[in-house]
This record gives sequence, C-alpha cells and structure tokens, in this order.
Amino acid sequence: MYFCDYNRKNMIPRKIESIIHQKLFQGKAIVLIGPRQSGKTTLLRNLFSGFSDIRWMNGDDPETGILLDGVTTNRWKQLVAGKKIFILDEAQRIPDIGLKLKLLVDEFPEVQVVASGSSAFELSSQVNEPLTGRKWEYTLLPLSHLERVEHFGWLEERQNLSQRLIYGSYPEVVTYQGDPKEVLRLLADSYLYKDILSWERIKKPEKLTRLLQALAFQLGNEVSFHELGQLVGLDNQTVESYIHILEQAYIIFRLPPLSRNLRNEIKNKRKIYFYDNGIRNAIIAQYQPIELRQDVGALWENFLISERKKYLHYASIAANSFFWRTNSQQEIDYVEERDGKFFAYEIKWNAKSKIHFPITFTQAYPQHETRFLNKDNFEDFLGG
Repeated sequence: MYFCDYNRKNMIPRKIESIIHQKLFQGKAIVLIGPRQSGKTTLLRNLFSGFSDIRWMNGDDPETGILLDGVTTNRWKQLVAGKKIFILDEAQRIPDIGLKLKLLVDEFPEVQVVASGSSAFELSSQVNEPLTGRKWEYTLLPLSHLERVEHFGWLEERQNLSQRLIYGSYPEVVTYQGDPKEVLRLLADSYLYKDILSWERIKKPEKLTRLLQALAFQLGNEVSFHELGQLVGLDNQTVESYIHILEQAYIIFRLPPLSRNLRNEIKNKRKIYFYDNGIRNAIIAQYQPIELRQDVGALWENFLISERKKYLHYASIAANSFFWRTNSQQEIDYVEERDGKFFAYEIKWNAKSKIHFPITFTQAYPQHETRFLNKDNFEDFLGG
C-alpha cells in the first residue's frame, strides 16, 4: 500500500514522532502501542509519508491473518520483496505475532519493521520475550497539552480549557467540527471496549461497565478493591484483574500512596484516574458546562495529573508519582519524587483557594518543594 500523497494539513504533530524517526533502520522493530483512536496510524502515515516502498497490513483484516498464518522465511521474502518498510497495524490480532516478527527482523535486517496495537495486554505480552533486544517500544496517548499548545497556540488552548476538562483530548474530538459528544459516545461505546470485551478473561462485561462507572463517580477519591467489589458485585480478585486490564487498555491508571516515614500514612488504598477526561464523562454521560458542575475539582485534578503523566512520558523524565494522606485526614493531592527530592502539589480550580501544606509532611520529607496549582498558573507544570 502506498500513501506518499498523504494529506498532512490537519495533522497535529506528536512528540514521539521525532524520537521514533531517530531509531529507524537500526536493525530493530518499532512497536507502537496506545488506545484506539489515539492517532497511531496517523502518526505512522506522517512518519513515512516520504516513502513509497512500504508494505502496510492490518491485523483487523481477515486476509492479513491468512497471509501470516504459519508464515515462513520464504513467505516473508515474498511479502517484503522490494520494500524498505513493513508496517503491521493492530498486530495483536495475529496469533504468535512476536515469533513471526522475530523471524522477519532476524532474516531481513534491512527492512524496518513496525508493529502497532491498541491492546497492551495482548501485543506487549506477545512481543516482549520474542523481540527482546530486537525492538524499540513507544506509547502514544491522547493529545497532550504541550502538543495542543504548539499546534493551536497558547491563547487558544487557554480559551478552550473548560472544553478540554469536559470533552478531553482524543485527536478526533479535538479536531472535530461538530458536536464532540458524538465522537465520545462512539469512542466509549465501541473503540475502547472492543479489545477489552473480546478478551477471554472478561466473563462479565456488564460488571466491567459498572466498575468503570463506579471509578468515574469516585474520581479523585481513594478506592479499595473491596469497596468497589461490593458496589458492582465482584470479588476483590476480579476487581483487581479488571482494573489491571483497564490500565493495559490505557483507559485508567493508578496513583499509589506515598508511605515511607510515618506509621499513620495511608498504605493500602489507591487513587484511580482516567487518561482522558472526555472518556470519563462519556462513561457517565455527563457533559454539563463547567459552571454547572459539582465535580469541577475532580475534573481539574484528573486533567492535571493525566496531562502531567503524558508530559513525563514524552519528555523521558524519571519520576515516581504519588498522593499523600494520613489516617488523621492530612493530605496532599499529588507528590513527585525526582532524584531523591519530593515535589508536593496542591490542586485547586479556584486560584483564590486557601492552601497549606501539612507540617507533618514537610518534617517527614525535609528534601521537598511545595506548589499550589490552579487554572491561572498550571502551564509550566505541563511543559509549556
């Protein structure tokens, strides 16, 4: 398949594109994972727009599965004959894809192999061992704040901040000219669940939906697997398994408690956030304007922490992320540990909110800095 005439007019540049470009043609496969509709295919089309000698296949196409069934060296030779690049989209759909790509990488080192997939729990598990030492792996998430600022400009992004808190930052949502609720409903009802619900370990899909709704309503609060299980009718082990699957599908992520120095620090509970505010709101069908919402504080906290996660990821900054709370209800919304130093952040939507950092924390972690984040001063926290 050729796409040298790909139209890049509306393409929003992605941070990892230049990073991947530097790794091309070094004898290793490129593995690109991330949720459906996060822009993986668009990124690859843009990255290879100047090439015409490409073989592009899609694992969702039954014909691809037939061609790669029991593929041998001779079959690979036929498939990549005269090609410099081989791209397999939705690679997790192909059984034993890790072993098949290993054969391709080993036998045809001059061919740049690229595999993308929307299921980390399927694709990563299939390629990690066979491609050990033979791959570069990257994750593409919904558009980051910095990517949007560099494309639309600082002023426009600031003007659209309330929209981002409600509708999120999936590429199609950001660029869509119509009602973003239409796109979000499709994402939440179809694309994001497609890989999860087809996985054989999901025995009760209706309970998974209820679990997601429970997580959405408890946004920003500590949760326990036992309490969640009681809410949705699942045992603790199944709840933990489902949450792990949702993490691997890049719908949610956990924030653990910081517990190092004090006996009364919370140790067992977790906070769970959504990678995208829009998906969270779509799950519970709540799209009211910010001015009419009771959960603006939780939305703002989710936005900043998820966007910070993207920034750290794309900038390759090594950091441990936590929340902090004691049994006596002292708490800090977000704490990062970088190079042995702790950076504590309190997050409030209203810039006039009164903030104080517990002396219990500052004494227990003397190597620290503190900062209040609000809607007027958050940009540098997200990279610009």
